Amino acid sequence: MKRVTINTNSVGLVYKKGELKNVLTVGNYWLGFNETVVVYDLSKTFIASVELDVLLLNKDFADLVTVVEVEDTELVLVYQNNNFKQVLTAGKYAFWKGLNKYRFLTADLSKYEITEQIDKNTLEKAPMLAHIRAYKVETYETGLMIVDGAFESVLKPGNYVFWKNSTTIQVLKTDLRQLNMEIVGQEILTKDKAQLRINFSVQYKVTNAMKALLENKEFDKQLYVIIQLALREFIGKMTFDELMENKEKISEGIMTIAAGKVSSLGVELLNCGVKDIVLPGDIRDIMNQVLVAEKRAQANLITRREETASTRSLLNTAKLMEDNAMLYKLKEMEYVEKIAEKINNISLSGSGQIVDQLKQIFVK
Repeated sequence: MKRVTINTNSVGLVYKKGELKNVLTVGNYWLGFNETVVVYDLSKTFIASVELDVLLLNKDFADLVTVVEVEDTELVLVYQNNNFKQVLTAGKYAFWKGLNKYRFLTADLSKYEITEQIDKNTLEKAPMLAHIRAYKVETYETGLMIVDGAFESVLKPGNYVFWKNSTTIQVLKTDLRQLNMEIVGQEILTKDKAQLRINFSVQYKVTNAMKALLENKEFDKQLYVIIQLALREFIGKMTFDELMENKEKISEGIMTIAAGKVSSLGVELLNCGVKDIVLPGDIRDIMNQVLVAEKRAQANLITRREETASTRSLLNTAKLMEDNAMLYKLKEMEYVEKIAEKINNISLSGSGQIVDQLKQIFVK
């Protein structure tokens, strides 16, 4: 014989050879031969050591618990004292009565939409993450919802949560902001067979998400090809000299050629332009030689123009001096002054005729 004590908020289940024989509530008891007792705390979740259906055959036990049955296409959320406690999947469960107040919310998993009144914070709790699918569409995005391979609806910016079941859900998103595309290192032949390497930049914006995502596969790659072919078409019609003289017209030509084609992609071209035109080494050397020759010719022209002006000025000065003796003397004095500026001192030797000769310079 063995004596056991069942405290408040506890229940004892007496087993004999694995079979439930008695249910003990608060009090002191004696166990019979081959009898064992399992004590359960009423504040904790009941976990049966044997099949629950067998235990429920005992009326005393059945009166102490609330039984919850969850089907394959259901999910049950358990709230204990109005606080979310756990999630129940398919099966049969028992919860102790009396101490805690339980509330059970059954969700239908046969549909993917969450129509039950479930708080957003509850859906974000860890036990729920295995049973939901969450998608987020940013403020600058638009989303397309595909259900079992068929278009369902357009998703505006926000958070979307669906039940995780056999239904296949796919959310396609695209950025609605202005986007940039770089087309780098395009080797193109001009009309006169000059080979160039061009780096081109394009700014565009998605205006129709249905066309961009549903009617076209990888619309951005298709846009790249359209701009690439437009560059080859436009530049292939121009000679090298025309291209160098009218580089600013390339962007206008590309916009004209590509505008109609990109509309089928659900895209609008906003702007485009040439970033770099890289010339092959031999053409670059020739261009440098042409530039040097042009600059040298311009320098020679300026030099000749200055020489002509200088000669004309000297001729005019000579004519004035020929007609005016005083002006001639002033010019002599000017040159003497310039010579004197270069001389620190003068040493004279000989007769006084040298001084007289210098004086004659300043005599009218």
